[in-house]
Amino acid sequence: MACHITVTGGELEQAEINAYIQRAKEKYGREPIGIDIKVDGDYVELSYDFGHQPFQRIRRITGYLVGTLERFNDGKRAEEHDRVKHTVS
Repeated sequence: MACHITVTGGELEQAEINAYIQRAKEKYGREPIGIDIKVDGDYVELSYDFGHQPFQRIRRITGYLVGTLERFNDGKRAEEHDRVKHTVS
């Protein structure tokens, strides 16, 4: 995957830019699709763009934090089916 780099406020060597990409891979476990680097003297401000990240809803059901019920056994499925579901009026 190609990472789009934008440098403002100064110039950086390619080796330093590659080090920032590697830092993002190590810290976040994936390569960003873009990095904005703002140079301010000896300091840099990094803004990473990882693109759209899917969001999974997590709920507390029968005392467990779950995203889906597919891993529940028959007993937990029955408990979830029989529970009182509250609504907001």
